[in-house]
Amino acid sequence: MIKAITIIGARPQIIKAAAISRSIRNSFKNELQEIIVHTGQHYDKNMSEVFFSEMEIPSPHYNLNVGSSSHAMQTALMMQKIEDVLIKEKPEIVILYGDTNSTLAGSVTAVKMHIPVIHIEAGLRSFNKSMPEEINRIVCDHNSTMLFSPTITGVNNLKKEGININNKPPFSIDNPGVFHCGDVMFDNAVYYADKAETKKSILKKMNLEKDKFLLATIHRDNNTDDPLRLNSIFSAINKISSENKLNVIIPLHPRTSKILKSNLSNILYNAVKNNSFVSIIPPVSFFDMITLEKNSKTILTDSGGVQKEAYFYKKPCIIMRSETEWVEIVESGAAIVCDADEEKIIRAFKHFKNIELKSLPSIFGDGKSADFICRTIVENFNKFKKR
Repeated sequence: MIKAITIIGARPQIIKAAAISRSIRNSFKNELQEIIVHTGQHYDKNMSEVFFSEMEIPSPHYNLNVGSSSHAMQTALMMQKIEDVLIKEKPEIVILYGDTNSTLAGSVTAVKMHIPVIHIEAGLRSFNKSMPEEINRIVCDHNSTMLFSPTITGVNNLKKEGININNKPPFSIDNPGVFHCGDVMFDNAVYYADKAETKKSILKKMNLEKDKFLLATIHRDNNTDDPLRLNSIFSAINKISSENKLNVIIPLHPRTSKILKSNLSNILYNAVKNNSFVSIIPPVSFFDMITLEKNSKTILTDSGGVQKEAYFYKKPCIIMRSETEWVEIVESGAAIVCDADEEKIIRAFKHFKNIELKSLPSIFGDGKSADFICRTIVENFNKFKKR
């Protein structure tokens, strides 16, 4: 039995972890023992707790309750508390997801304790090191013993950074195994699709009709903390909604909600507040989010996960960042990178206004990525190079 610590801390990681936990429960319960550690990086109930119950993920064995603070303070506190858990539990591997501070803290703590790191969603790059997430994912990748990349692009990025993608066992931090596995989020999109169909109360509650509203998410600090960027994004949303008489639903991240009034100009804040077509709502549950995504006309987002979900459900996506890790989505014609540029966002909306995405390349696997990851860990664990 391989004892694994899974470290999560943010909404996307909870979703990704659901696929692995389900695979362990259904197919690998005799080979893998999973202990879930929630850092508490996202502590809002709708950003965290609801997802565990809805997605049938086992409750975390540990909740570190780190809360929010500066990047350095948050990461340092996570490392201290993660170290305590690792000393107590003595796991044989640590499983990490994505690119948050929880990922960074988990990877650095584990590798310094000589515990092999498994990184799921490896190799993704924005090529923008001003993004905290870019630093987190690079550090985690180069601390890992096994790297599971959802796309060929991710594998090639690792190769460009000097990692031999053809390494053979025994695997170690100096000789990591690299695997193209598909995307665990697509696993969930397939698995939960039918269940989400039965939970459409949010559409009725908000009086929304299929393909007759836009969905927008804004959470990255370079957008929310920069008044110029935030004003540009909300100005575009305000114009699109009012000029086209089209509802825009914005489930607003807690940190954005706190600073919206202070970071928007008074004129724009009042215009958005009085725009009957713009609905700013609290964060929604996992199934409500799926329902909104599947029934929207177009999605505007600065979230990497929501970009993919838009692709899964064949919805045009306007990316409100200067770059994306998911270049395949853009290359397919399903998304446009607009940055926080008001005119580009409006042009992208006009471009997609009469476009329906029907057939898209299958770039995220076959919906069985989690099974592949678990099987690969089990088959290769005894070949790890021991220290």
